[in-house]
Amino acid sequence: MGEKVVAGAFDLSDRQHYRDKLQRCLTGLERLLAQKRFDRPKNLMGLEIELNLAGADGQPRMLNGQVLERIASRDFQTELAMFNLEVNIAPHRLGGRVFDRLAEEIRTSLAYAHRKAGEVDAGIVMIGILPTLDRDDLVSSNLSEVDRYTLLNDQIVAARGEDFALEIDGVERLSCTSKSIVPEAACTSVQLHLQVTPARFPAVWNAAQAVTAAQIAVGANSPFLFGHELWRESRPPLFQQATDTRPPELQAQGVRPRTWFGEKWIDSAYELFEENLRFFPPLLPICDEEDPLEVLEAGGVPSLAELVLHNGTVYRWNRPVYGIADGVPHLRVENRVLPAGPTVTDVIANAAFYYGVVRALAEESRPVWTRLPFETAAANFEAACRYGIEARLQWPRRGRLGGLVEMDAVSLVRDELLPLAEAGLAGWGVEPADRDLYLGVIEERCRRRTNGATWQVATFHRALETGLSRDAALAATTRRYAELMHQGEPVHTWPVGIPEAAPLA
Repeated sequence: MGEKVVAGAFDLSDRQHYRDKLQRCLTGLERLLAQKRFDRPKNLMGLEIELNLAGADGQPRMLNGQVLERIASRDFQTELAMFNLEVNIAPHRLGGRVFDRLAEEIRTSLAYAHRKAGEVDAGIVMIGILPTLDRDDLVSSNLSEVDRYTLLNDQIVAARGEDFALEIDGVERLSCTSKSIVPEAACTSVQLHLQVTPARFPAVWNAAQAVTAAQIAVGANSPFLFGHELWRESRPPLFQQATDTRPPELQAQGVRPRTWFGEKWIDSAYELFEENLRFFPPLLPICDEEDPLEVLEAGGVPSLAELVLHNGTVYRWNRPVYGIADGVPHLRVENRVLPAGPTVTDVIANAAFYYGVVRALAEESRPVWTRLPFETAAANFEAACRYGIEARLQWPRRGRLGGLVEMDAVSLVRDELLPLAEAGLAGWGVEPADRDLYLGVIEERCRRRTNGATWQVATFHRALETGLSRDAALAATTRRYAELMHQGEPVHTWPVGIPEAAPLA
């Protein structure tokens, strides 16, 4: 969705023309795949991190335009709301000391952005959901001043035809409505990209789907919304409901939500793009002048602009991506599961775990997705979002007996998946020092049963015990989180609680 989009009205002919172009793009993709035109393996990975802006008081700051003007770097971009930014890290080849290099690049970028944000009394906070966000912060007047966000909001609101219902029943219950999609902006994530060949795409996507629950269990960092303690990772239910174009009647009919886990394992990348066209009406019927089939017949590489734009409005947790680099098309799996934060070390540890375990699972002789029902993978994902590191998950039993066994997430990660991640990183050629450092962070989280969500919840309750009000406790927790985030030690080492009595907010 990073394209320049100009807001405007659409008529019926625009939508029909766009649908026709989408079909031509899909045919173009099919021909590119059949002609084997895609890039050869380069072991390339990429990273995007969505960020929050908050002041020294822990409250959100609606200042992304002013902050971006001061940062003046193309690596930083707007996100949906004025308290959001996104930083994009250039692609890296997996291997060697890639994770240490990534960590240093991100630390440098965030430190610079934090200094620049300080010039307008704001700061960078890398967290799944900012605990101090209030419903009044998430209104359409706080949309970023970019046409594509206004247009996307208008189209989703029009498609739904009524207020969005936000209902999350967790430790506490949240029930409210919104007149816009802006509550989606509360969800800030890390997106991990992996370039793959068409032949390897289905195995990598299936493996990524299978491990989403484990990623969330060890990486949960979003337990609060609007002053309520909800799921340990509240982003997925919030994102689904805040972008849901379906009124209750369509939900009752089984129409798919635009944010979804999926419903089956795949055999090709084409299936996912085709599903998007079959299940999801276009939201932004903006047509490019290019005719993709004419470009193909002339020996060129089509941009498939309409397909790419439509794909950007279907929010899969593992999304297929079509791109072109140096005139050659390629495919990527974009993993969108993880919340941002808590620290750069934690983000890189989550990335190392993901890239390692996905490679190992994708290369197994008996793939996990042939032994794990898709519905079970989806149920695992929801359980991990609800309970975080305390979740219980189902996984294929070892040996010849087959079937599934239920185990706690910590045992699954520590005993089954971390050895796979180690083997996968070795397969990528990652040096042992990098591998052991960052997988060691995941192992320590498992040993201590600690992640960003558990720290936030424990610190919040400790603050309440000192006599602070809920709002003051959330603000104090946010300030302490930001302080420790910038110090940079991984979250499993953070002391719980507020070091000294915090003034009432």
